[in-house]
Parts: sequence; structure tokens; C-alpha cells
Amino acid sequence: MGGGIAGLATAFWLQEKAAEAGVPVACTVIEAGRDWGGKIATHRAGELLIEAGPDSFLSQKHWALDLCAKLGLSDQLINTNELGHKAFVYSRGRLRELPEGLVAIVPTRLGPFLRSGLLSWPGVARMALDLVLPGRFNAADESVASFFRRRLGTEAFERVVEPLMAGIYAGDAEQMSLRATFPQFIEAERRHGSLIRGLLAGRKGVSAAPVPGRTTFVTLKGGLGELVRTLVAKVGAAGATLLPGQPVVALRAPSVRSKVWTYEVVLKDASVVTADAVVLATPAYVTAEFLRPISLAVSKLLEEIPYASTATIALAYGSQDLGPHVRGFGFIVPRVEGRDLLAATWTSLKWPHRAPPSQTLVRCYVGGAGREDLLKADDGTIVRRVREDLRHIAGITAEPTYVEVNRWERGMPQYVLGHRNRLDRIQAALSNFQGLYFTGAAYRGVGVPDCIRDGMDTADLIVKYLTGRRI
Repeated sequence: MGGGIAGLATAFWLQEKAAEAGVPVACTVIEAGRDWGGKIATHRAGELLIEAGPDSFLSQKHWALDLCAKLGLSDQLINTNELGHKAFVYSRGRLRELPEGLVAIVPTRLGPFLRSGLLSWPGVARMALDLVLPGRFNAADESVASFFRRRLGTEAFERVVEPLMAGIYAGDAEQMSLRATFPQFIEAERRHGSLIRGLLAGRKGVSAAPVPGRTTFVTLKGGLGELVRTLVAKVGAAGATLLPGQPVVALRAPSVRSKVWTYEVVLKDASVVTADAVVLATPAYVTAEFLRPISLAVSKLLEEIPYASTATIALAYGSQDLGPHVRGFGFIVPRVEGRDLLAATWTSLKWPHRAPPSQTLVRCYVGGAGREDLLKADDGTIVRRVREDLRHIAGITAEPTYVEVNRWERGMPQYVLGHRNRLDRIQAALSNFQGLYFTGAAYRGVGVPDCIRDGMDTADLIVKYLTGRRI
């Protein structure tokens, strides 16, 4: 249930692994909407290639690259434009280059930060205190904000860590769980007593080296929609039944006392799909509704996973109309600056062939936890306020030649304090139900590679379960 990247990846790997194990599987993939891919949505507007959702994935998380290889898409992968690899932070009235020396989202070299002007001298000195401050080793969950203020100081947290973290999770660092988002930092402090020293000592384990021949972020020539289209074609060709535009209205399970576990998935047209195993690859709040009649305890736990709303705004400009601040890949904006923009990407500078040379495509991000008021406005108001920020930050005063707003209401799950414990409780409650699985961004990772990995792991569990049933 759910035809986003997690659901499609689960179906693909299930077919692969079932064939390897000699387990005959009839797989049905059900999607409420007309389009596959969930938040992955690529389309063309004239000569512009626009990503409404994610535009790339991390190459260090190899699961997406592995899937592309399986699908025969490796020759369609493209790197970021290496001629303009710089990124910027808007801080104290102007754009400042993000210094070298970041491991994951953590600054580890003091010199580049001193020279950049991004942090004050006292701010850099406070960051350096991480090398001598004692570590904390209790097992309690800690917020991202608390951890980084404690280790690196308030200025480094507000000007560097927070905007980078917000770009990944669209979250509020005061509420985000460090255990659920960046557990490697806990281990670095535990083993070395210092975050910086720990990251430098264990650099390979914390932030894997770029894949040979690949930049940190990669995408596909035709956009990430190519991954979705190829997945759907492969899954269908392997024999799966694909049901787009078919909302599920109910999920029925047998009594926990039953010895035969057969589920019934009821569609809006009143047809019923029976299944030995069901994967819910839907947002946690949707999954909660389906499970309410089956397990009120699991349903309530799923409802506790909050979501944030975001929007992406695509703007095209005549290339001759943009000034000297439009360079590199784009910029991020710390929350402390009080702007509407979370970040902006100079899309056609970062990725080749996203716009003709005469135009520059810009992608802006707004919303996120604690910053969703703007999304209550109409599209025209959102665009006007985004353009005000672009004028203030990057000096862009020209009229755009193309404008598009893509809203993602409750689109980003939030890994708040206690998230890992909540997952453990969900898993314990699910042990009463055989053949019922969850997958997707709400649980063990929000990125495209994370969802693919989670789908692969879910497929493994299903094959083991079905093998056991057969025996």
C-alpha cells in the first residue's frame, strides 16, 4: 500500500529476493493517486526540467546507486557541476561561503571558519573548546540543539549546524532527536570525549568518502522521475499487479487467535485484495488510520510521529538579468536570520541541462517545523515573499519568466525526541501480527537512499516470513 519510492523499492526487491529464494510471490502495488513516486515528481515546462520534490540523492549512501545499477540507469547518473561547487550561508547581512572542513554537518577545521567571517572570533574559540570539554555519556535522548550548543557553542550551532540540519529534515533542532537523526555524533563523543576529535578520527565511518567518480550529490539526466518510471516498468514486467488511482478504504486482519494470517485490503470501488503479507508504505498518519480497527495501541504510537509541511518554488530568470551573487550552487539561511527562505538552489548552475543557457532556474524552499505560517497564504503571496528574500539576499530584482509552487502538506516526518523508543514500542506491538510491515520515510531515514534501503530490508523480512510459512 503506497506507490512512493519506498513502496516501489519494496516491491522490486521483494520480486528479486523471492526469485532468489525460490518463493513464488504474487505482488500487488496499490497507489491512491494517479501518479507513482510520492514526493518524487519531475516534469518539463518548455525547456525547463523541474523537480517538485527531491532533486538528488547522496552518493555515499550507496543504496540508491545500487538500485540504479540494477535498473540499468548507471549511465544516466550525473554529478553536480564541478565548476561551481561552492555553497553559501546568508549571515549578518550578506552571503558568505560555507568554509571547508565540514564532516557531515559539523565544522571540524577552525582556520577556514576564522577566515570566512561566518563565525566571530569568540564563536570560533568557543567551537574549539569542544576539544577540551568533557564528554557526556548518559543514555538519555538529547535534542540536536542541546547537543551542538553543548559541544560547539550557540553561534556555531545557529549559523552552521541548524541551517544544514533544517535542509535535511525541515525540522526544529530544539525538538529533533539526536539518537534518531545523527547517532554517529553520540558515538564520536562517547569514544573520544570530543565531537571534532571523534569525527576526524573516525572520518571514514562517519562520513563515507565520495564514491569514485561521483560527487556528494548525484541525480539522473532526466530527473529523479526516471528512477520512478523505470522502477514501475520493471516491477510490472516482473509480474506485479499495479493499481494506481485506487484509494484503500480499509485494511482487515484476522483475529490474533487465528492460525491463518490472511489480510483483506478493501479498495474504494469495493473490490478486495487478499494477501498473506501487507506492507504499509504510506505516511505514518495514514497508516495509523488503517490500523485503528486492528491495533489501537500501534495506531496511537504512529499518530505521535509529527509531520512538517514545506513547499518548493521554481523560478526562471533571464540569465543576463542576474547579478554577481548568483554563483555556486546556492545558499542556506539560518533560522536566526528571520527570513522566509530556508534555502535556494541555483538549479541550472548545479545540474547541467536543467535550463537553456539563456535562462537560469532557481529552486527555493520554505516552510518546515515552526515556519509553516507562510504556507497558509496563497501561491501569489508565497512567491512575492520569496522574491523579496531573493532581492534582499542575492540582489535579484528582475521579473521571473516562469513561476511554479509545489506544496507538500505534512510531507516531512519529524524525528523528535523519543523517536527511536517509539519505533521499538511499535515493533513490540506489531509482534502480535504476522505478515504486517511498515516502510518509508517516517521511521528509519528520510532520504531517497534511506527509503530504498528500508524497502530492501522489508523485502528481506517478507521473504523470510513466507519461507517459514511454506515450511
